[in-house]
Amino acid sequence: MSDEVLVLVVGSLAVFVGAVVQGSVGFGLGLVAAPVLTMLDHSLMPGAIQVVNMTLPLFTLAVEWRRVDWRGLGFALLGRLPGSAVGALIVVYVSVQALGVLVGVMVLLAVGLTARTVSIARNGATITGAGFLSGITGTATGIGGPPLALVYQSAKGPQIRATLAMFFFLSAAQSIAILAFVGHLPARALATGATLIVPMILGFLASGPLRRYLDGGKVRVAVLVVATVSALALITQSLLA
Repeated sequence: MSDEVLVLVVGSLAVFVGAVVQGSVGFGLGLVAAPVLTMLDHSLMPGAIQVVNMTLPLFTLAVEWRRVDWRGLGFALLGRLPGSAVGALIVVYVSVQALGVLVGVMVLLAVGLTARTVSIARNGATITGAGFLSGITGTATGIGGPPLALVYQSAKGPQIRATLAMFFFLSAAQSIAILAFVGHLPARALATGATLIVPMILGFLASGPLRRYLDGGKVRVAVLVVATVSALALITQSLLA
């Protein structure tokens, strides 16, 4: 099996599983697919995963767009813009590996603290801060969901999914533009990302039954579990890159 075929086969499976997770919880595509694609061919990252990150939210929004928290989204995007710029500088000048380990550890600490309380306070300051951190890690590594998801963990499932979907769509589009501007968006990464849209759609369609199950009062636990796995995946990706 050639390297190109291996990337498409294994990468498609990872994107399918990631789309199932994100379609049900609201985030998680990056945590599954980004480490796998990085290990298969690091030159595809983060461009390939950003193409998928920009496409999947459109399917969630088609179903649940009425549940978007527009005020919170505004604060998140306010933090995301400078965070993306910092993430782009890291891609060009700084070790993405060191950043990934640091952020992964921070997410694990946040999960540990919030698991013992009802939730993190959701206000303009915390949402803006989460958007800033998500901008950094999303642009630099392709995994940007946990910070914002932890802030929204006490919200109902449809609101989490819809708000994160709108945020991810705009964020991925922004990251793609910034990566292109700094010269780190090869055509091959875009082509691979476009190919992975097919398994992404199949994964979203398969997430329906799980989505209904989690909406029965289990969303917060699912968010904490996915955030923990995401942090561990980010640390692993960073150490192996």
